[in-house]
Amino acid sequence: MKIVITGPATFECLSIEKPEPGMVYQLEDAAEGTGPQNRAFHALVQEYWRSGCHSYNVKSFSEFRNLIKRDLGAGFERFVYATIEIGRPMLHDAPTYADIPESVRKDPDLKDLCRGRLKSWTDYTKKERRETIDRLIAQMDDAGVRTKKYFDILEGMSEWRRAGRDGSEGQGV
Repeated sequence: MKIVITGPATFECLSIEKPEPGMVYQLEDAAEGTGPQNRAFHALVQEYWRSGCHSYNVKSFSEFRNLIKRDLGAGFERFVYATIEIGRPMLHDAPTYADIPESVRKDPDLKDLCRGRLKSWTDYTKKERRETIDRLIAQMDDAGVRTKKYFDILEGMSEWRRAGRDGSEGQGV
């Protein structure tokens, strides 16, 4: 169901499905990621990890999930680097890797202290989530994931799309 709030305690339905009196609904901002996207992403990443079909050289699920977000998702939201000023280490933020001073990026000791901060999944927009999920599914298909659970997840996503309950209007979860 899709609605638009038109004023205090008033709304207009944008879908065929209408709210039922007496029922409780949880609203989600359509501009932000949705609950179904959240569940789909985490289920897909978990199944990809369990399948063993990936080629990531990692030891833990947490490390694997972070590499998926880095490689297939929105990546880093900013970078942290260190400098030595008056004999003391100082931490700095940079919006992009290119914004880290070249002297730090080329220093044999300091360059190893540069770190990217991954964008949190909760901060992804609905579009970023949809694009990440689409890239994840494509990579899983290319890697040969063919488990029953994988196909169950894809079927559940298809049902949501067909019903229009994810608000994507046929563009993927």
